[in-house]
Amino acid sequence: MSLASLAPLESPAPLVYITGASSGIGQALALRYYQAGWRLALVARRAAEMQQWAQAEGLSADRWAVYGADVSEIDSITAAGRQCMAAQGLPDVVIANAGISIGIDTAIFSDLAVMQRLYATNNIGMAATFHPFLAAMNQRGRGCLVGVASVAGIRGLPGHAAYCSSKAAVISYCESLRGECRPHGVHVLTLVPGYIDTPLTQKNRYGMPFLMSPERFADKAFEAIAQRARFQVIPWQMGWVARLLRLLPDALFDRLLAGRPRKHRQDE
Repeated sequence: MSLASLAPLESPAPLVYITGASSGIGQALALRYYQAGWRLALVARRAAEMQQWAQAEGLSADRWAVYGADVSEIDSITAAGRQCMAAQGLPDVVIANAGISIGIDTAIFSDLAVMQRLYATNNIGMAATFHPFLAAMNQRGRGCLVGVASVAGIRGLPGHAAYCSSKAAVISYCESLRGECRPHGVHVLTLVPGYIDTPLTQKNRYGMPFLMSPERFADKAFEAIAQRARFQVIPWQMGWVARLLRLLPDALFDRLLAGRPRKHRQDE
């Protein structure tokens, strides 16, 4: 049974669970799914802000719920998943969107803690987001797990070692998980955003080709999930950039990035 065949206005309407829903991509995805008739389970550390946003948008109170959780804390995010199932039922789609992006310098001791926090959020947090739902989805025989990676996971960028390596791990993790879930009828999709105009990218000190609005990204991501894509780069132009980056010899890649501004560090 494909996700596209789920009639969004049936009773009960299908449910989407989204982490990092208080801003940027997560918030845009939440609104896109709501407009399509879905119920929302919204996860964010800033739960009060998330509630205020939903109320300001005029979302029907019976179609959304907010769960306050810190994705970097395993106990916190797994508890949110269990609360969702108890209150709203088993989701049809789970989108592990929460992530952070901070530059590091390995020569600076304090940046090691930054790298640790980044992995805790972007990697362990993704697995912990999926964990509460996985056994139940496998038993039900359907569902979709969506991991949000990045084109930055294709190759390493100067000053961006923590983020690039974390997103490369997301790509490999989701690929592994897809193979594990396939026999049970559960679908896994790796979403690979290019540059999206969000608070995560607005401090970048370098050019961002094919910059896309969160709303446009949400439209494309919604389509990819409905069509059961396995690996989707958005926007499509960045897909060609990603393919080129994979093929570039190391020496040429190094020359291409020579002098490129580094990602800002936490203290900058």
